[in-house]
Amino acid sequence: MSSDNFSDSSSGSPSSDPLSSGSSSSDLSSSGSFFSERLLDWYDQNGRDLPWRTRGPHPDPYVVWISEIMLQQTTVRTVIPYFERFMKRFPDIFSLARADIDEVLFFWQGLGYYTRARKLHECAVYVAAELNGRFPEDKGSLAKLPGIGPYTSASIAALAFDRPEAVVDGNVIRVVCRIFALSENACDIRDEIRRRAEKLMPETRAADYTSAILDLGATVCTPQHPDCAGCPARPICLADRLGIQESLPVLKKPEKTLKRGYVFLIRDPEGRILIRRRTEKGLLSGLTEFPWMIPDDDGCRERLQAIFKKTGAVRTGRSVRHIFTHIDMTLEPVIADVSAAGKIPGSSGSDVSGMFFDIISGKSPAGISEIYIVRGYLAEQF
Repeated sequence: MSSDNFSDSSSGSPSSDPLSSGSSSSDLSSSGSFFSERLLDWYDQNGRDLPWRTRGPHPDPYVVWISEIMLQQTTVRTVIPYFERFMKRFPDIFSLARADIDEVLFFWQGLGYYTRARKLHECAVYVAAELNGRFPEDKGSLAKLPGIGPYTSASIAALAFDRPEAVVDGNVIRVVCRIFALSENACDIRDEIRRRAEKLMPETRAADYTSAILDLGATVCTPQHPDCAGCPARPICLADRLGIQESLPVLKKPEKTLKRGYVFLIRDPEGRILIRRRTEKGLLSGLTEFPWMIPDDDGCRERLQAIFKKTGAVRTGRSVRHIFTHIDMTLEPVIADVSAAGKIPGSSGSDVSGMFFDIISGKSPAGISEIYIVRGYLAEQF
């Protein structure tokens, strides 16, 4: 649709433009119906076609649920091929519930945030066994399911059951902060943003409205260089009126914690590499990895010195960096060798725990995507 159809106060009578009389952000609460009508008109002609989307409520909540979990912390473009492959293997909640967790992790590999996949499987098992495969329709009941929080429960309620539940993600935060010219740190005013989003939410066509506002933020009200001329919200957008749209929302995130440590490449006489599986709780829960250590206390530093002394481990002087949500971690690879019995020379064997992985043949436990990534790294670095 051309931008001419969404001109601002230069067209129409003053009463049709909520900003024509210089309205403040507090006055815009009454503009919800004006905004939703224009947004839905825009969506009917400009909405994206996505493999998990239908016009109106989706007939299969399972599809909505899978897509919403995948889309957490991940872009639409990245998710599409993973979603299509996942749905081909697990077309319904019963097939997912019957699957082994390692197979689920295998089909999730590359998306990251693997706790999502574990909670997804846990939820599928529960819904299949306890609810006969049927998802609850209301937000409150949905939020009680494993791995489903406030955002996902609202998304499923709106997109699958047409419930008027406001969905608030990064796109919606941006749209709301600009419409109401909210200049405080968005992390500090989340309740206010949600309240504003709820005011804009219509009672009908909740599924389409939810898809529409997400599309608006993703394709028009973008972080940089928003297409204000083509935006259906322009007549009520205070940020556009004030010329501050590109400075909103204000996002001041906490600084990441810096961590430095060592990752161990432990080899046996057959050329195999030792890996370990992490516990089911905490950072990188349940994943398989090379042993690593962050010497952030005296006890840990003493243990690290003992390992170097006992094994004759060789420091490589190289580094591997990985950035998590709240942690910026850099590890130095260290090479050590073990005896045929699987013990580090000069130790009781208690310093090493895990399982050997045959890095030459490529054999690996099912679902361990990191192995393939690390194999490439090892081939390049060592």
